[in-house]
Amino acid sequence: MTAHDHDDDTSRPSPLLDRIERYYDAVPRTGARAEDFGPLTLFVREGQGWPYYARPALGSAAVPSADDVDRVRTRQRELGVPESFEWMAETAPGLRAAAEAAGLVVNEHPLMALMGGTVSAPAPDGASVRVVGPGDPVLPSALAVPRLAFAEPGTGVGKAGADELTQATRAVAGDGTVEQLTARMRAGLTVVAAAVADGEALCAGRHQPVGEVAEIVGVGTLPSARRRGLGVAVTAALVADARARGVSTVFLSAADGDVARIYARAGFRRVATALIAEPPA
Repeated sequence: MTAHDHDDDTSRPSPLLDRIERYYDAVPRTGARAEDFGPLTLFVREGQGWPYYARPALGSAAVPSADDVDRVRTRQRELGVPESFEWMAETAPGLRAAAEAAGLVVNEHPLMALMGGTVSAPAPDGASVRVVGPGDPVLPSALAVPRLAFAEPGTGVGKAGADELTQATRAVAGDGTVEQLTARMRAGLTVVAAAVADGEALCAGRHQPVGEVAEIVGVGTLPSARRRGLGVAVTAALVADARARGVSTVFLSAADGDVARIYARAGFRRVATALIAEPPA
């Protein structure tokens, strides 16, 4: 992918955003069924795992209304899944007003695409970075560490450390997460990479390839191990793996502006705004 993939004509989605839009519709279908709500599609996960979301129906020109949003929320409550909607501001500009009119809170996240071939990252001191395959003993901690990271957000050094990681790893090992991710890994739907020290992951993340597009998701560092370059190193490993699989478009959503600046230094460029609508806390 090169910089000219981003089209500055705001009257229509750029080729890059069109690829990402199609990806957002395709990736849940690998593990969920789609329920049609006119201008909206609700993805319902089949089996274990993190529940999916509702989003604009691919190719629909209709602007969702607050009533459309309410109908989806009613179905989500029936299913016992989070009342969550995810989309790009640039490709569905009318959904934000409908979601807010329906009483949801809309949060913005910088959506960034990699504008170079790879990500350069120095090897972090005291840790090795690698792709974690099915059956790797590091896998449970690699799935646990992002949970601790997202429970204690930010880029500064935090409190959660080795003891909390041990507890979280035990929880992951017993809740079916390892088995569910292992099945996706064997099918080539999810790739996990981690920065490992003393047999445990200090940072981990994933990419999810669909054709020539992959999103990097869930990169999280143990809060007590932050500010060591682990997140960028894991991202570099994920990018390298994606490129080896023939992926030409690599993108991610940053949690906030501080995180976006870290990814910008690694070669990612903001190309859109990812929106997530949820009920008020």
